[in-house]
Amino acid sequence: MRSAEFDRLARRHGISPTRPSPENREVAISNEAKRKILSALKVDLSSTARAEAGALPPEADRKIPTSFLPDFLVGTRVWGIALQLYELRSDRNWGIGDFEDLAAMADLAGSLGADFIGLNPLHAPLLADPERCSPYEPSNRQHLNTLYIAVDRVPGFAGNAELEAQLKRLRRTDLVDYAGVARTKLRALRSLWPVWQVQAKPDKNYRPADFAAFVEQGGESLRRHALFDCLSLSMVERGAGAGWQAWPADFQRFDSAAVTAFERQHTDDVRFHMWLQWLAHRQLLQAAERAEKAGLRLGLYLDLAVGEAIDGSATWSEPDVYLSDATIGSPPDPFAVDGQDWHLAGFLPSTIAAGDASPYRRMVSAAMRYAGAIRIDHAPAIRRLFLVPLGSRPEDGAYVSYPQHRLLEILSEASTEHRCLVIGEALGMIPADLPDDLEAAHILSYRILSYEQDEKGFKPADAYPPLALACISTHDHQTLAGWWRAADIDDRRDHGIVPPNLTAKHLENRRRERRHLKAALKAAGLDVPAGLTARASRETLRKLTVSAYRFIARTPSLLVAVRLADLTDEKKPTNIPGTSDSYPNWKPKLSVSLEEMRSSPLMERVTEAMRDERPQNRAGRERTDGRRILNR
Repeated sequence: MRSAEFDRLARRHGISPTRPSPENREVAISNEAKRKILSALKVDLSSTARAEAGALPPEADRKIPTSFLPDFLVGTRVWGIALQLYELRSDRNWGIGDFEDLAAMADLAGSLGADFIGLNPLHAPLLADPERCSPYEPSNRQHLNTLYIAVDRVPGFAGNAELEAQLKRLRRTDLVDYAGVARTKLRALRSLWPVWQVQAKPDKNYRPADFAAFVEQGGESLRRHALFDCLSLSMVERGAGAGWQAWPADFQRFDSAAVTAFERQHTDDVRFHMWLQWLAHRQLLQAAERAEKAGLRLGLYLDLAVGEAIDGSATWSEPDVYLSDATIGSPPDPFAVDGQDWHLAGFLPSTIAAGDASPYRRMVSAAMRYAGAIRIDHAPAIRRLFLVPLGSRPEDGAYVSYPQHRLLEILSEASTEHRCLVIGEALGMIPADLPDDLEAAHILSYRILSYEQDEKGFKPADAYPPLALACISTHDHQTLAGWWRAADIDDRRDHGIVPPNLTAKHLENRRRERRHLKAALKAAGLDVPAGLTARASRETLRKLTVSAYRFIARTPSLLVAVRLADLTDEKKPTNIPGTSDSYPNWKPKLSVSLEEMRSSPLMERVTEAMRDERPQNRAGRERTDGRRILNR
């Protein structure tokens, strides 16, 4: 195929002709990269078939549909607590935070005046390989993480001395022992499954009729996911591996004769895994109900991962709707000079929004059914994804367009149906006009304090947009105290993510940022504690944390998220982006248990500041101002 033909075909299928570089210049995409990405998009490159098949239709310049905004947010601003569910410690959990801990956390948050609890993605993981624990590399976004089931709340459970000894060991660890948790929970739940089926007096929260209805409603998606988990566990026992790409060829498709025969032989096991999904569903619903009773007006706020494991349940169950031979990543930038390959599977642009029960609609609805708000990780995916062909480096990838208008329509329809607010995380390299499109669609932007800077320093509080969630940091960052100490810069150096010459530059930038943050707090009339140097004491940094939260609480942004790791003064980061084996990402537990949390030195001071700055009942003039903000 001639170069001009490649260019036309690539444009027709939404492949950008250039990508950015760390030096902020555009680099041309090679014909070889275009060929690989066209193949990943399942475009037939034969001379007789290459044309319109699979190409995205041009999107007309239509009015952007708007997503749901709750009435109570007209004229008020609220706050909530953001956490990783697995990181919660308690005297009763099994070494990992669970749905009963979430319910208890809802009670605590409500008593402190919060209106929501923000959570990591609760998507189903590769259950047979629990050490693959990143919530942002799930096996299937339409189903739940059954490791969060509170086993002691399942009807028929009865502990024993041997089990309690195991649980004490699991609770004592500073890192979640995912393998130990999975082994212990699955063994206990497997023993409860036959007991539950013959119970004389069913628990009102776990009735067989409700399970039957759940199975019917879940349909093929639930059946295939349960079958995958069952087959995956069996394959691990055989030494094959948890992901389907490592399985024998005749098991790599859900509709093969070998898989059909396996399912016939393991009918009860498959139904057991459906039951696990139902237990997770029931307990998450109960946690959402507890949040409502505790007075959290938004309730649960769930995160959505941008993609799925390339060898997990989703790509095995629905291979025709996913990209093949390319994964989601990011182009080279100043903080990752070689670019990034996130090794995630994404929906095909041509199938993502197809049909009334489109893959995208099913995915967002799976979270919205439990939530008062969802956060879309990497919201630029609504318009484009950076795809890296398998076997290539990220620098050989390219941006590919997605049907933005249709995806915004789906978000509008689903959020209205479920009465669920939508937040879009759009950081890093994004199209210049995308924030305006998202705001017009009533999708809240995501504002992190350390990112809200310009050439003059930190933006003043009143410069933040109303239609936004503001926060100090996220799971990919150090706490504020860690940021102040430049622990994040040290981590990137120590793990070889950034070369030494850039580390020196970043440390110099951080010295300037510290000065600018102090200036911003002073300008806002907030306390800047004495002795606030790069090596400030723990107590001084606690005072800084309180002032910083007062600062973002004063922004016009409708939502503010208080990170629980800030309140418990954590030293270990949740995740160090760019690392895998060199740091235990997604494993550190909080240093404070749920039972001890009220006595945490920062808990009362920060939450008192939030109650001062964002009291729950507001009326009068602010109501009028709020209505104008939402309708502008």
